[in-house]
Amino acid sequence: MSDTRINKEQPLTPEEKWERATIANNFIFYKVMRHNPDVCKELLEILLEIEIDRIEMRGEEVIETDFGSKGIRLDIYAKNEKDAYNIELQATDTKELAERARYYQGTIDVDCLKSGQTYKELKNSYVIFICIPDIFQKGLPCYHFENLCLETPKLRLNDRAYKIFYIADNYDKILNEKQKEFLKLVAGQKAGDNFSKKVARLAEDAKHNTQWKKQYMEWERQRAYDFESGKEAGAEQKAVEAAVMLVHDYNASPEVAAQKMKAPLELVLEALKK
Repeated sequence: MSDTRINKEQPLTPEEKWERATIANNFIFYKVMRHNPDVCKELLEILLEIEIDRIEMRGEEVIETDFGSKGIRLDIYAKNEKDAYNIELQATDTKELAERARYYQGTIDVDCLKSGQTYKELKNSYVIFICIPDIFQKGLPCYHFENLCLETPKLRLNDRAYKIFYIADNYDKILNEKQKEFLKLVAGQKAGDNFSKKVARLAEDAKHNTQWKKQYMEWERQRAYDFESGKEAGAEQKAVEAAVMLVHDYNASPEVAAQKMKAPLELVLEALKK
């Protein structure tokens, strides 16, 4: 499931990533669940250990709140009369999943509660992250979070907001066999039970969809472009900061400092004004 070659000499091409992709690939996971609501519903029932009458897949997973506020794009967003579910697949630890879960939950609440409704009409909210690495490093296969009273931990706030993190790398420690088989599949192992076999088959079928492959190639190219642009912007910012330091600490002229640090003079002058 690695995104790099075994010898780590160079990264995989988008074509190679597509050929090696499994359900642990965000794009494949999204396509499989989004276009198979029955499979998504069954996955939710397995992960939450509950029965769900039905779910409605949201037609557009981008949720915008107020103008100027940060919108969110959810991997899988489904809801029914009383519940709202968000499932995210996370292959790496970005060090901000807790904050993302908090923001997602708040934004989903805004999306679900309409004008004139009371707060009691908020849906039960489940934000579920299926992570490959153990982001909490406690060795557990699953971490459930809800709001508790610090002084009396047995006292729950009962705001019906739940954040759940499943850890694929720790699948062998989970007791629920259906959960174990699915997490095992995400971790790159062979599918075991009927459900995980179905998911694995749908993931392979997805890779034969030429339209989805084209979308994936465009998505990968955009990601690569954004990454390189970010690196260039970061390098430029460091050069500007170094030039400003030369001006302040060594009395260099802005022109000399910019030339020495290979920073754009106009950005150095702008930084000095600030």
